[in-house]
Amino acid sequence: MIKPQNILIVRTDRIGDVILTLPMADVIKKHYPDAEITFMLRDYTLPLAENNDCIDKTISLIEEDGKIPFFKNLKKISEGNFDTCIFVNPSFQVALMLFLSGIKLRVGTGYRWYSLLFNKKVYEHRKYGKTHELELNVNLLKQLNIFEHIDKENVKFNIHIDEEADKKVDEYLSSLNIDKAKSMFIVHPGSGGSAMDLPIKQYKKLIQWINENLNVNVLLTGSEQEKNICEELRLNENIFNTAGEFNLKELTALINKSDLFISNSTGPLHIAAALDVHTIGFYPKIAACSPNRWGPYSLKSKVFTPEIECANCTREQCERLDCMSNINIKSVFEYTEKIYKFIINNGENNA
Repeated sequence: MIKPQNILIVRTDRIGDVILTLPMADVIKKHYPDAEITFMLRDYTLPLAENNDCIDKTISLIEEDGKIPFFKNLKKISEGNFDTCIFVNPSFQVALMLFLSGIKLRVGTGYRWYSLLFNKKVYEHRKYGKTHELELNVNLLKQLNIFEHIDKENVKFNIHIDEEADKKVDEYLSSLNIDKAKSMFIVHPGSGGSAMDLPIKQYKKLIQWINENLNVNVLLTGSEQEKNICEELRLNENIFNTAGEFNLKELTALINKSDLFISNSTGPLHIAAALDVHTIGFYPKIAACSPNRWGPYSLKSKVFTPEIECANCTREQCERLDCMSNINIKSVFEYTEKIYKFIINNGENNA
């Protein structure tokens, strides 16, 4: 195999997917330190790969009115003169662009009808949720003769905080007159539909217990569309609704300042894990959404799933049985309290 010199990694889906792809760059640089690595992402996830020590360039997928203009993107890819591409999230349209752009080595799944567009095919099913998404991504590198064992102890995401965004977040927090002597816990109740959510009534109970028993600042985060959901959880003046206030760079800076991040299975949870922040995640038992595949990839993470016996769980069954209501919120609070004591004791009690 020809030694790769100019590598394109394509991940044009959502925040969590991109976070779990970033470690590929660090692994590649270990084996091919002189290779140039470019990430192709969507515009809104581009900040996640910027200022990464192992990523040389980023390019964005061109989107116009919700559509992907084929020839404009083909031209953009062709201009990169890539010799190798790794297509992490396959779609026929982009796969065809990569094929027509003249990239010699094209790595992708062997399980799609258009897999003939890849000349290095990977036969590893993802939908059964038996292996973590991050590890599956790194496994793609075997096609480049890279055989690397990745786990939660040695993984490197290399996310850097934007200085301007960090300053803006500090100013915003100051405007809220938040007591900086207290720990900051973030609760992110939405997921953008990427998974089954913990019901709002359960979040409300958890926040009430935190507010009554722990001396912390609670910040609620989310998109502009999730502002109303967050407002339902603002039980008093000690809880701050910041939904819709931050772009992705700023949200990343805010998460970096927090001591604990609590959410459903969603992109910001993976940002928190990548930044080595304590995390609590709520996950269904659906195989394709399971924590085995999509859990926060960190030693400081804890996942809670429904305490209900069910087999071959599907989204429809999960909704019908209201499975996420069966997550034990008392156990969640007890773990939250354990993290709180660990933090205020400067890490002397092992959480």
